[in-house]
Amino acid sequence: MLYYNVKTFKFKKLIMCQIRLFYATGSLASPALWRRAGRTHPTHVASIEGRENEQGEAPNLSSLVDPPVLSPPSVSKMQAEDMEVPLLNNLNDNGDRLRSKGKDVFKDQQKESESSMESPNLEFEYGDTDTLMAEISELYSYTEEPEFALNRDCFEEDFRSYARDQRWIDLSSEERRTYVMRLLDALEVTDRDKRLKVARAILYLAQGVFDECDAELDVLRWSRRNVFLLYDMGIFTALLELLSMEIDNSQACSSAVRKPAISLADSTELRVLLSIMYLMVETIRVQTEDDGPEWRAAREAFKTELGAPLYNGEPFALLLFSMVTKFCSMNAPHFPMKKVLLLLWKTILLTLGGFEELQEMKVRDRQRLNLPPLPEDSIKVVRAMRAASPPASAMELIEQQQQQKRGRRSRRPLVKQDSLDTYNERDPFKNDDVRDEEDDPEDGDNGAEGEVDPLDRDVIIQPPPPPPLRPLAERVNFPKGLPWAPKVREKDIEHFLETSRNKFIGFTLGNDTETLVGLPRPIHESVKTLKQHKYVSISEVQMKREEELQQCPLSLGEEDVEETPAETLYLGMLPNLSQYVIALLKLLLAAAPTSKAKTDSINILADVLPEEMPITVLQSMKLGIDVNRHKEIIVKAISALLLLLLKHLKLNHVYQFEIVSQHLVFANCIPLILKFFNQNIMSYISAKNSICVLDFPHCAVHEMPELTAESLEAGDSNQFCWRNLFSCINLLRILNKLTKWKHSRTMMLVVFKSAPILKRALKVKQAMMQLYVLKLLKIQTKYLGRQWRKSNMKTMSAIYQKVRHRLNDDWAYGNDIDARPWDFQAEECALRESIEKFNSRRYDKNRNGDFAPVDNCLQSVLGQRVDLPEDFHYSYEMWLEREVFSQPIEWEGLLQEQ
Repeated sequence: MLYYNVKTFKFKKLIMCQIRLFYATGSLASPALWRRAGRTHPTHVASIEGRENEQGEAPNLSSLVDPPVLSPPSVSKMQAEDMEVPLLNNLNDNGDRLRSKGKDVFKDQQKESESSMESPNLEFEYGDTDTLMAEISELYSYTEEPEFALNRDCFEEDFRSYARDQRWIDLSSEERRTYVMRLLDALEVTDRDKRLKVARAILYLAQGVFDECDAELDVLRWSRRNVFLLYDMGIFTALLELLSMEIDNSQACSSAVRKPAISLADSTELRVLLSIMYLMVETIRVQTEDDGPEWRAAREAFKTELGAPLYNGEPFALLLFSMVTKFCSMNAPHFPMKKVLLLLWKTILLTLGGFEELQEMKVRDRQRLNLPPLPEDSIKVVRAMRAASPPASAMELIEQQQQQKRGRRSRRPLVKQDSLDTYNERDPFKNDDVRDEEDDPEDGDNGAEGEVDPLDRDVIIQPPPPPPLRPLAERVNFPKGLPWAPKVREKDIEHFLETSRNKFIGFTLGNDTETLVGLPRPIHESVKTLKQHKYVSISEVQMKREEELQQCPLSLGEEDVEETPAETLYLGMLPNLSQYVIALLKLLLAAAPTSKAKTDSINILADVLPEEMPITVLQSMKLGIDVNRHKEIIVKAISALLLLLLKHLKLNHVYQFEIVSQHLVFANCIPLILKFFNQNIMSYISAKNSICVLDFPHCAVHEMPELTAESLEAGDSNQFCWRNLFSCINLLRILNKLTKWKHSRTMMLVVFKSAPILKRALKVKQAMMQLYVLKLLKIQTKYLGRQWRKSNMKTMSAIYQKVRHRLNDDWAYGNDIDARPWDFQAEECALRESIEKFNSRRYDKNRNGDFAPVDNCLQSVLGQRVDLPEDFHYSYEMWLEREVFSQPIEWEGLLQEQ
């Protein structure tokens, strides 16, 4: 105790020296002096530059097996690297010179912090995809730009022999159909080079015969007309057969494996085929107002065709999944992964439906299950929300505090001791002396990321006299209500009644939520209020139904499973589900901007690197932009694909969603997403990795200007990159789905130090992204300790304002009865057992072998028709002679009783 007081006295003395030193020199002492006293320097802020520390390496997904034992990860992983703000420490120089230097440095730091905080509100509307033109332009790399002219030349060479001195747009509809039929016949030739030229001609048609158009909108319009014509003539089925041939082309795979460096030329045939198929899927998927009944019918037929198991007994998406796994297993490193992932995403988006279709399906399913309607449309609510101001940085807080101290140094009133106790994180002399046992001493978020609302700070330091009241027109209008309707689970009502009965009566009634005998009147009113906001989800109904089917398999009979596209896709994915999940996460890891280049990692740049590497600075800049853009598009496709799968499978059956979630968690998806956000997220969202003049169809319609370094660095004029912000929101939504109501996975967020990483993401002033960040912070608040909550009151207030309320949820206090750490391992094991029982009951064909009735009638058994192979009929007499006539039969032995 004596040592503790001595240490506290030394720290107080150090603080006073620091204050005097600041007023004398304009700078603070070095962080080394603070560390010597066992304290955190105020300017020791967490790095937001996306650099990694020595211990926070990426999870190694290449060596994963399914499923590993879920254990608490290392505390040191994913910890953000710290960066010390350079301040003047030299105390031996002249005082005037040092004072001027210190002030200049402090002003520069203040300007940097203010510029970082002045992030504008982003006018971003979240949806299924970007505009059609943007989605089509992202299909092509900038290194593929010379191939547009090659596609045109192949088309014109063949078209001249059919219609001399005519243009495609001048032909009649019958003449176009005749020519497309001719191209379809030419696809069946055995010569590989001739087949490629015909495929390039078809690709030119799908691209919109851009050489005959004058504007970009004309290219999109003709592309749409040509795509529907190609689908009507059966081109997609022919392309699918060619794609299967190229996938199974062992010669191309073996030559690619042997090559030291794979380039764009190794995947020419695959890229042409995948480009045509992507243009067809994306163009047919998008609905426009001027679509006629024929095109609408074609869209529905195409959607049914892609979702049905028509291609080798499985949906088309499974063929693309197999390409992803072959690429990640290094058996086919020449596959153009960006095009495969984009086509896979758009195929699932077309067959299963987007976010609006999901909302409509959820409404229909709730009506079918006789559940109350949804309280609101979540997409519309989020679009109406406004972004909150991000929490202040440590540098700004120090500057504000010093300004207030300078202004009030002459007169500082006395403050009640109770106020200092309540806000003891403001009192530098008591900051660490009175600490709670639950505080984490290694959490760098307390000092570096801690921010306090100016309203809280004014409790200690009296504010200046208030300004005169503003006119009514200038006053702030507060919202009239919460954005979300509150929800209550059945489990919450049961827990509330169980606690109340124990308190007032002394015993419980189990799961009874109706009997209120013996409870006080306020408890009756509370239960009534809880039941008014009770929300029963479709997942709860599905889990309850599954329990009944497991308990009574004979009396309830077989379950009628509707053959939806999601059910068909899950049935096909189930045997190799873990391989698909791990392959997608490997690609996401390789494309993440925070990942380091490793020799053993997979090469995702096979379809962007040219055969001849750049030799000039301009070419290197162009290739660098192309590579960064390539990685961003891969992240966009994978994040949207995983989110769609999770949402559709959860609506189809909750246990299908849970098995995909468990595979993602066991494959280290949670630390991977946190690693993705452990960067300067504002720089990532505002990145300009695009060259507008090289985007399709702009580069095909207009003449190419001379590229310079200034034009490459200019980029577009938008304040943010749509695809990067879209990817960030998708990854946050995936993280929310993985951790919601799962305490073991929430603890992974805590152990991986996700709070400072997520708080930095709040700097992005976009309502939807902030909402999902606040949700992730809310679910782990109870584990972060009281000190963290007191130092992050502005974040806590934002959670109260924007996140849905659970009426009896004490998330801010850490009293949750479900948050017992010894149940974490059992929680995942019980969930795994329920999933295996569900899959065994529904998809195991031999499950009811012991319960199947036995046919004891000799006549019916002998009367059953048995299908015999064709070769059996030819050798039937030989079999009869060998197996029956030539075998001695002991009739006496058969007649004896055994």
